[in-house]
Amino acid sequence: MSQTSNVDPERAVRERYAAGAQQREEALCCPVSYDPQYLRAIPQEILERDYGCGDPSRYLRPGERVLDLGSGSGKICYIASQIVGREGHVIGVDTNDEMLALARHHRSAIGERIGWHNVEFRRGRIQDLALDLDLVEGWLREHPVRSVADYQALEEHCRALRDTRPLIPSGSIDVVVSNCVLNLVRDEDKTTLLKEIHRVLKRGGRAAISDIVSDEDVPPHLKADPELWSGCVSGAMREDRFLKAFEDAGFYGVTLDKFDSKPWRTVEGIEFRAVTVLAYRGKEGECLERRQAVIYKGPFQKVTDDDGHVLRRGERTAVCEKTFEIYRREPYAGMFEHIEPLTPVPVEEAQPFDCRRTARRDPRETKGQDYSATTEASNCCEPGSDGGSCC
Repeated sequence: MSQTSNVDPERAVRERYAAGAQQREEALCCPVSYDPQYLRAIPQEILERDYGCGDPSRYLRPGERVLDLGSGSGKICYIASQIVGREGHVIGVDTNDEMLALARHHRSAIGERIGWHNVEFRRGRIQDLALDLDLVEGWLREHPVRSVADYQALEEHCRALRDTRPLIPSGSIDVVVSNCVLNLVRDEDKTTLLKEIHRVLKRGGRAAISDIVSDEDVPPHLKADPELWSGCVSGAMREDRFLKAFEDAGFYGVTLDKFDSKPWRTVEGIEFRAVTVLAYRGKEGECLERRQAVIYKGPFQKVTDDDGHVLRRGERTAVCEKTFEIYRREPYAGMFEHIEPLTPVPVEEAQPFDCRRTARRDPRETKGQDYSATTEASNCCEPGSDGGSCC
């Protein structure tokens, strides 16, 4: 990722969004349609000061714990609150004081309208989700920095806060969402940001990220323009590299779920458009051999997964227990037939599985080498069929 010389992205973003919290700025957002049933409980002041390029809230489910990065005026958080319900919880993280003040100001009233209070807003940088800036500011009131020694003490205190009182603990979130925010982060911090998203998600959790991408590399002279940077243009990643960055951060099942055919803006022939990417956490852990197999159902002749397994249509492919279970879940659910061994292999007896290889699973590995059953014809009709012969 390229460096951003001659421009301070954080300052440009902070100043422009501070102004955007006071008065709506049309250039900061793409037109997005939200479900109107969720907007009725949200004050017009919040709706008018919201800036985004997608609706990641539509990927949420009841009861989930949600983290919204760059929560701004709080609109997505308050929509999410209604979707996840009383049993769910929503955390918004932002570093802009004006936006946080706007979002927090209406929290109690919106909760009363919705019927529950499950939203909170925390102050922090989205590329450092371990450091609670409200706690840092409280410490600075009593320990102002006037010397190098004071600065070193501040650094030590911040390290201790990350370890003992993290803003967002590791493995605590079901879904991370963001709406046109990743492009506002310095290029050199984007990798750290994605790793932070991965860190805070639970195993099996997911990210739903709406953002702006470019179809070509953004040249240095555009990156040096603070107006274009704070306007969600100069900081955009090239579309293919955006998805690759999630893969490099440890996510699997990275999916381009939304891709606007029409660019939001075009600058010097470079197209900038809104996309939404889904990505999942859960590949970590030991690979165990339990004689399980999957059959890729198509429609492609063969596909390659994130671990390099080549899955050929219709062929029994040997997989480890972890991959076997991952393929049961989104985004793979429905793509595979899952074949368990006739005699289950206890976990405590399972041997390591080499996930660097792809191999066909011989049916005898599943049934057993001595399997010799002979059976009568079974009723192969699916439940709910007309009862006629299907063989």
